[in-house]
Amino acid sequence: MNRKLEKLKTVWHNLNGDSAYQRYLIHWQQQHAMTEDRPLNRKDFFAEETQRKWNGIKRCC
Repeated sequence: MNRKLEKLKTVWHNLNGDSAYQRYLIHWQQQHAMTEDRPLNRKDFFAEETQRKWNGIKRCC
């Protein structure tokens, strides 16, 4: 039962974007922690991701 719950939790985090934010925080900690900048909060991260995904040309030709 516990294993199924963990798998369901993983699937949920992948679907709602939590895993993307966690990966961003890990990357930020490894690559940018020595700067004076701060990582984006969850709301700003998802706003930037939405802009990145949907703005610009999204076709091959």
